[in-house]
Amino acid sequence: MGGAGPGPTAGPPLGCIGGLSTAFQNAFQNAVDKPLMPVGLPHPRFSGGYDTEMDWEKGEGHIAPYFIYGAACSEIELDCLTGGHKNLRTDIVVDIGESINPGIDIGQLEGAFTQGVGLFTLEELYYSPQGDMHTLGPDKYKIPAVCDVPTEFNISLLASSKNPYTIYSSKGVGETALFLGSSVYFAIKDAVDSARKERGSPKIFTLNSPLTPEKIRMACEDSLTKMIPRDKAGTFIPWSIDVTK
Repeated sequence: MGGAGPGPTAGPPLGCIGGLSTAFQNAFQNAVDKPLMPVGLPHPRFSGGYDTEMDWEKGEGHIAPYFIYGAACSEIELDCLTGGHKNLRTDIVVDIGESINPGIDIGQLEGAFTQGVGLFTLEELYYSPQGDMHTLGPDKYKIPAVCDVPTEFNISLLASSKNPYTIYSSKGVGETALFLGSSVYFAIKDAVDSARKERGSPKIFTLNSPLTPEKIRMACEDSLTKMIPRDKAGTFIPWSIDVTK
């Protein structure tokens, strides 16, 4: 956390317990000692603004005028021997209403998609049996780089998508294309499924995200992968555990 600043409450960084200022300690103690008071919650609502108010009793209104919709299709090339892959092409179409600044919005979509590629194909997290995380930073796991961006990358904003219930008929883009990175995951899975079909491997198999080269290589079963010995559970202490189970 940030360091100390000038004034009577200045001290060591707040991240250090011993550095909590007297004012902060008093405020914390007052919050702890103060009895909890019941709070009345209003009717649920998603968006505020003109013409977006919901009448929940009548079931009338516009519940999600700022929701964003999109679709993506990705093409990859898979090396079954190493488990590596190349993102050849991705096409994305997103409905963001009438964009106020297409350059900024498309930049956000490009960045979010690339983050999604990292989430679904690169950034593997490892935990020790004691619950300690081995992968504490990008020096311990891979993050997307220039080589992970699709060679051909096309993003289109849905034309004539007018939205009369939002400001200037626009929507807040943010990083909504993050999940569209899963299109690369499913493209890899389709390629692995094709390779397994050629080799007579079972059609039903588990392929958890992120799809790292290790997982891809082992899923592309062949004579080499079958030579790798499998230790029986309970006969060893693993250096990492599978938290997805």
